Amino acid sequence: MKINGTHYRTIWPDADGVRVIDQTRLPFAFETVLLRTSDEAAHAIRSMIVRGAPLIGATAAWGVVLAMCVDGSDSALDTALGDLAGTRPTAINLRWALDRVARVLRPLDPDARAEAAALEAQRICDEDVETCTAIGLNGLPLIREIAARKGRVNILTHCNAGWLATVDYGTALAPIYLAHDEGIEIHVWVDETRPRNQGASLTAFELGGHGVRHTVIVDNAGGHYMQQGQVDLVIVGTDRVSANGDVANKIGTYLKALAARDNSVPFYVALPSSTIDWTIANGLHEIPIEERDGREVTHMTGMTEGGHIETFRIAAPGSSAANPAFDVTPARLVTGFITERGVCAATGEGLRSLFPDQAA
Repeated sequence: MKINGTHYRTIWPDADGVRVIDQTRLPFAFETVLLRTSDEAAHAIRSMIVRGAPLIGATAAWGVVLAMCVDGSDSALDTALGDLAGTRPTAINLRWALDRVARVLRPLDPDARAEAAALEAQRICDEDVETCTAIGLNGLPLIREIAARKGRVNILTHCNAGWLATVDYGTALAPIYLAHDEGIEIHVWVDETRPRNQGASLTAFELGGHGVRHTVIVDNAGGHYMQQGQVDLVIVGTDRVSANGDVANKIGTYLKALAARDNSVPFYVALPSSTIDWTIANGLHEIPIEERDGREVTHMTGMTEGGHIETFRIAAPGSSAANPAFDVTPARLVTGFITERGVCAATGEGLRSLFPDQAA
């Protein structure tokens, strides 16, 4: 995707390390950060300089590269893998990418690991772009069908599952970009997505940059617009899908799915196969839910009228705050999955029909 006419991926190798877009500065400032060490890569994931399940996995892979450039020993590899794996507990792409890199590196001599790790990290990034493009192509017919009946298509999305959440192109937003580029009249309801406002800051930033019509709404307004017949389709991303089709995504997704079911609005989840956790049979009981700092709830960062970026307290002084970063939407509330291999029912059988090799 492009920013001010220049194409960017969200992560790319640099002569001195690995460079990423600092998503904590968006949408008010576009800045990049150079990651020179594995510890810096871990910090970027933990602090949400980078976020989004596919991008977290890619960043972790490059974190291993940075570690191997310093010390290719078994102990250094184990340390890097452990430190990076502990940064975010919910997004399964993190573990998937680390396991993939580890399988490549363990049989090799220490002095061969840095180059091999870089090649594998680059493959993970390139494959993610191909996968997201395929997700867009497979989701596009869903939008075309609605457009053929109604003309303008109103889509609601939650959090950010666009190119900023991946290496490029995105998951939930990929079909939207393709439909827009095809000339279909699209309008997107963008949930603000408290407490970190990834919808208002990141999704709106992306859609605006691509010229897609959109409206930012408070999280609790989605059900109202569904009741009014102003939502034709919901598409969200996910950080982990269990083998039975339960979906872990940004907190608030479950409530959107309930509202969609009550109003007969199709609710789709877009995901790469790397987000499926075949080791978890029941997501409601087994997917770990990250609990983040309560300060994200009690405080908010924004731009003042004078153009300064500042953080303000919005909750009553002395109040504590709970901050689960994700919730789990039961498979029964999901209309279907949009993947790189096609669209399937949100069931274990549906997933296995597209990915029999992985399920085995």
